Amino acid sequence: MGRLTGGDPSLLRRINSAVVLHALRGAGSPTLTDLTRITGLSRPTVEGVVEGLIEAGLVAETVPVEGATRRQGRPARRFRFRVEAGHLLGIEIGAHRVAALVSGLDGRIIGAASREVSETASADDRLERVRLVIADVLRRTGVSRGNLRAVGVGSPGIVEADGTVRLGTALPGWTGLPLGQRLQRSFRCPVLVENDANAAAVAEHWKGSARESDDIVFVLAGLSPGAGSLIGGRLHRGFGGAAGEIGALHLLGRGMTPEKLLSTTDEPLHPLDEQAVADVFALAKQGDSRSQAAVERFIQRLVHDVAALVLALDPELVVIGGWAAGLDGVLDPLRNELSRYCLRPPRVTLSLLGEAAVATGALRLALDHVEEELFAVESTVTARS
Repeated sequence: MGRLTGGDPSLLRRINSAVVLHALRGAGSPTLTDLTRITGLSRPTVEGVVEGLIEAGLVAETVPVEGATRRQGRPARRFRFRVEAGHLLGIEIGAHRVAALVSGLDGRIIGAASREVSETASADDRLERVRLVIADVLRRTGVSRGNLRAVGVGSPGIVEADGTVRLGTALPGWTGLPLGQRLQRSFRCPVLVENDANAAAVAEHWKGSARESDDIVFVLAGLSPGAGSLIGGRLHRGFGGAAGEIGALHLLGRGMTPEKLLSTTDEPLHPLDEQAVADVFALAKQGDSRSQAAVERFIQRLVHDVAALVLALDPELVVIGGWAAGLDGVLDPLRNELSRYCLRPPRVTLSLLGEAAVATGALRLALDHVEEELFAVESTVTARS
C-alpha cells in the first residue's frame, strides 16, 4: 500500500517537475519553447509544471530588460529558478574554531562567520559558540531561520546516521553527544551531521583540488589524522561510519603515539596543543636537531598512515589538508613512499580550500539534501544508503 508505480500520476508529476526545475536552474532565463526543447516534454506539460513551480515559490517570471530590442508582437515569457527561495547553512565544529557559511539554493556562498573556541571548552560551551556564529552570519546576510531549507554540520568523530557522535576523542564531552538532536532544536529544517574529514573530501570534490576525480582520499592531517574518501564519486562512510580513521593505526603495533612522535622531550605533546606543534616545526626550520628528528618521525608516520589507506582503496588522487598541509616536505616523501608500495601510485596534491574545507563540505551536504528533494531522480554524492 502506498507504493508508487510507473503509472502513478503523482510520480509522473514529480518527475516532470524535477526535470523542468533542473533545466531552469541550468539555463538562465529560458522561454517555454526553450524548456520544451531542453526537457523533451510537451508544451502543455511544461506550461503546467512551470505554473505549479511559480505557485510553490521556486520559479519566477523574469522582467524584460528596458531598452532591449524586441520583435513585433508580445515578447515570449521567460522564467528563472529562484535561488533566493531558500537558503542553506554549512557549519564546522573544530577544536579551536567554529565557522558557518550561508548560500542560496544554487550553493553560491553569500556570507561567512567564524569564532575561536578553546580546545578545553565543554560540549555545552562549544555548542553555545556555534549558536553565536550562526546568529552572526544570519544577521549579516539578512537570512531568517525560517528560510533555511537544510543545515549541514562537519564534526570530529565517528558520526551515526542520526547525528550522534558515537566516538569523538578530539573534543571534551563529545563521545555519545546527540549532536544532531541538540542542533535540531534551533531549526525547523533538517540538520545533517557528518564527520569532518568526510565533509572536507566532499568539499574538495565540489570546489577544490578533486573536481576532476571521482576516486579520492582526503587526509585531514594533524597529530591524530583522519581521512575521507569518495569511491566512484560517492562518499564512502563504511558500515559504521568509521572509514578513514587512520589516526588509530598506531594501535596495530606501529609504535609510539603521534603525540610522542613530535615530542622533543620525554613528555608527549597534547593532541590539541597546536602552538606546541608549531614551536617544534619552527625549531626544526631553525636547525634544531631534536626538532628536525621529531618532524621526520611525524612525516614518516603520516606517510605510512596514508599509504595504508591508499593500498586499500586505490584512489586516483590524494588530497592533503589540515594544518599538516602547510608543512614543508610532506608531498615528496608521500609520493616516494606510495611509489614504492603501489602498482599505480595516485597523484598527491594539497587542499585548495584550506581551513574552509569542512564548512564548505557541510554546505554541500545541505545542498545535496535539498537537491534530492527538488530533483529526486538520482541519489546525491552524500546520500546515506
